[in-house]
Amino acid sequence: MSLALRVGIDVGGTNTDAVVLDDDDRVLAAAKRPTSPDVTEGLRAALDAVLAELPEPGLEKRVKRVMLGTTHATNAILERRALGRVAVLRLGAPATTSVPPLSEWPDDLRDTVAAGTAIVRGGYFVDGREIAPLDVDAVRRFVAATPADAIAVTGVFSPASADQENRVAEVIRAEIGDVPVSLSHEIGSLGLLERENATVLNAALYGVARDVTAALREALAARGLEVETYFAQNDGTLMAVDYAARYPVLTIGSGPANSLRGAAYLSGVTDAIVADVGGTSTDLGVLAGGFPRESAAAVEIGGVATNFRMPDILSIALGGGTIVGAEPRSVGYRIGTEALVFGGSTPTMTDAAVAAGRGGVGTHPVPGEWRERLARAVRRADEAVADAVDRVTLGRVDRPLVAVGGGAFLLAAEVPGVREVIRPAHAEVANAVGAAIALAGGRFETIVSASGGGSSRATLIDNAKEEAAARAVAAGADPASVQIVELSEIPLSYLPEPAVRLHVKAAGPLARQAG
Repeated sequence: MSLALRVGIDVGGTNTDAVVLDDDDRVLAAAKRPTSPDVTEGLRAALDAVLAELPEPGLEKRVKRVMLGTTHATNAILERRALGRVAVLRLGAPATTSVPPLSEWPDDLRDTVAAGTAIVRGGYFVDGREIAPLDVDAVRRFVAATPADAIAVTGVFSPASADQENRVAEVIRAEIGDVPVSLSHEIGSLGLLERENATVLNAALYGVARDVTAALREALAARGLEVETYFAQNDGTLMAVDYAARYPVLTIGSGPANSLRGAAYLSGVTDAIVADVGGTSTDLGVLAGGFPRESAAAVEIGGVATNFRMPDILSIALGGGTIVGAEPRSVGYRIGTEALVFGGSTPTMTDAAVAAGRGGVGTHPVPGEWRERLARAVRRADEAVADAVDRVTLGRVDRPLVAVGGGAFLLAAEVPGVREVIRPAHAEVANAVGAAIALAGGRFETIVSASGGGSSRATLIDNAKEEAAARAVAAGADPASVQIVELSEIPLSYLPEPAVRLHVKAAGPLARQAG
């Protein structure tokens, strides 16, 4: 057994899962505990439980790294809780003034977050030419007159040129000191309003990130563990805690990404459909080359449209706690007392799967009077799964389906539209495994000319690769092992000169540690 151990934790809507892996990626212990209303208590309970499951006393002292996939940021936005006040600055006048920042935000979220907004002269055209020179004096006046916990800076087409945003960051530091600054070219892709929204949310989450990090470190210190801590990103990779403190918005959507990465590792399959069956819903996604297929559509969080990359996930209202015969509703973490097979009085999909011979959970037999109704529920569930698979496969029927999650036994042995159904060992904690085995990653997006082929275009592409690799290293990757895992060029229309949006993703393993 390798000396260095690591813990993967994933906080879900119903359960918080934890696993301990050794340096050879073998699962030594696994635990599942209910997610608490404040999230943190459930996290601590899962950590305690998984350390208690280790096969030998004292092994917990060999834990060197902890990887966390958490819903803290998502919950903060959805509940309008613990968010910081943000000064929102756009570099875009005289353009863009007809649609002010945060115009389409829900009123309650805007009132919670916005300390003040301004549009000052600046910004770029898509080809990198200035719309207007940066109005530095206006920047100074705004930040001096707008007390805030953080500042969000968004320039028009800053992915094409980040010079003005970087200059504003320097001005802010000179004027008011070390206030956190969120720069849009580091967070979102093209699309001004969505990139601005993601940048503001990122700035509003700085305090949440500090609180989560402090709570996790306190929980680890209470157990005498001195470890490196990493957070899961929404693309299935990791980022070091200092990197996560700068970009907390990237933790949103990490749960589905963890499930897909865990499914890839546990099954050994890199191209597949993944069905993660939880207590409330089933999330279906696609593995391509071992990473989640990403959504091309704008992602809405708490009523706000954003454009950072998220896994392409289809969710259906089918989980182990789903109540049979009711509107889509789940008993959630109460399944252990309310389901028929646990002596309760509420018919759930867990009861239906047990009655159909798909699982052996519970302490009580399914009452005979329920069997026909539960059988109908199973047939409807199978139809819903088949329809969902058809929607995510886009007509391809040659890929397997990897079934993971605590409710994976709900799925039939054969599902129309897939080659086979794979049920790997430790499937019930695939999301925590995905967090534990993830690579550190970084991405970069810019605009390059599509005309000609020459050395200048090749240089721009090489520079983009280097920037993505540098971001992966900043997130915690071993510099010697970083690789470019994705490079895409998307033509841009309606421009006087041909141009493409260049997207580069880099990833690499964390450096191995001695015990």
